[in-house]
Amino acid sequence: MLEKFFKLKENKTNVKTEVLAGITTFMTMAYILAVNPSTMTAFNDILGLDEATRMNPNGVFLATAIASFIATLLMAFCANYPFALAPGMGLNAYFAYTVVLNMGYSWQVALAAVFVEGIIFILLSLTNVREAIFNSIPMSLKLAVSGGIGLFIAFLGLQNSGIVTDNVATLVQFHSFNAEGVTLTQNVSVILAILGVIITAILLIKKVKGGILLGILVTWILGIICQLTGLYVVDPAAGFNSLLPDFSGGLQLSALGDVAFKMDFSEMFSLDFLVVVFAFLFVDVFDTLGTLIGVASKSDMLDKEGKLPRIKGALMADAVGTTVGAALGTSTVTTFVESATGVSEGGRTGLTSFVVAVLFGLSVFLSPIFLAIPGFATAPALIIVGFYMISSIIKINFDDMTEAIPAFLCIIAMPFTYSISEGISFGIISYVVINLISGKAKDKKISIVMYVLAVLFILKYIFM
Repeated sequence: MLEKFFKLKENKTNVKTEVLAGITTFMTMAYILAVNPSTMTAFNDILGLDEATRMNPNGVFLATAIASFIATLLMAFCANYPFALAPGMGLNAYFAYTVVLNMGYSWQVALAAVFVEGIIFILLSLTNVREAIFNSIPMSLKLAVSGGIGLFIAFLGLQNSGIVTDNVATLVQFHSFNAEGVTLTQNVSVILAILGVIITAILLIKKVKGGILLGILVTWILGIICQLTGLYVVDPAAGFNSLLPDFSGGLQLSALGDVAFKMDFSEMFSLDFLVVVFAFLFVDVFDTLGTLIGVASKSDMLDKEGKLPRIKGALMADAVGTTVGAALGTSTVTTFVESATGVSEGGRTGLTSFVVAVLFGLSVFLSPIFLAIPGFATAPALIIVGFYMISSIIKINFDDMTEAIPAFLCIIAMPFTYSISEGISFGIISYVVINLISGKAKDKKISIVMYVLAVLFILKYIFM
């Protein structure tokens, strides 16, 4: 049955590899189950909302898990790709801090904006607009997107683990073990993350199957030992939660009713509402395309023309996931860049994403286990996968500067602007402008879609 649905032999894989890849992908993105509820409801305390008007974090958690389950299941059966979906980071912050806090909309209106964006997304997918965008991007930029995402997720790993921290003068710096105010728990977390990178690297060098997953588990177990021995002190206010699963609170499944189907369309025809919808749509389109391009090009899923077969199914899973997610009570659902971890473990078919979907479904009932996985345990996986993905840039023709310079700008923009879509924007604008002015545009046969995208990106920076 699995062979019939997912064509394992045709994709040169097997059930064991796919299941292991799915578990690995889930482990690296399970943090969204904890982060999304806290981010989306950050305005509750800032605005001092009472119980009747607050957005229930427990409800958002359930919406996150269920929406991720549905969207990833659609990816498995509609596209047969090893990509997982969940509410996207960045878009959830935009939901809370920009739409609700800065623009003054209620969270119900914000959910309505996400829902409308999802409907537009579905229409764009049905009309092949998103597929045309994907196919129009030059191969050098597709390879650059993969490399840029590699740097970006490695940077995420360095941040999540505390290895890299902020600095007023230089923006970022290496963690200072002896700085004033730094606690033992912070130092231990950083040390464990560094050990995790070394352990994971050794497992991969020794070609241990499931090395990335084992690296996560070993690092987590070392953290638990540190907590039991007093080296890691639980301090939720400082962001250091217990590493041991806590089932004492029980399950609160009824909380979903506090956020599901609470959308408010009363502001639907206002100009500001349309701007919000466009912002959600714009970021979602290019974050999704960037992730699909990056992960697919790294795993040789693109055909000879640089196109991704069955992309329509992948895009539709994303679009429907966003619409369903908004109805349930969460921000925009998008394809997760952490899917690269499962691909690095050998995942090649929808069986990988099916396993991820099942785990998201189980997380509704086993949430204490998944929420106990700390950032310093998943960070090594992100850093190592970053290494895997950056290697794609060796296929870029650096002798042709009209190809190489836009690719370079695309690569560096992703980590430095903290956005996959901004990296794509830098790459597309520079590719069109450089080739046009240097007289190489005719030789490269730049498509009309690329010109349109370049203009749209430029207009975005002017008006947004």
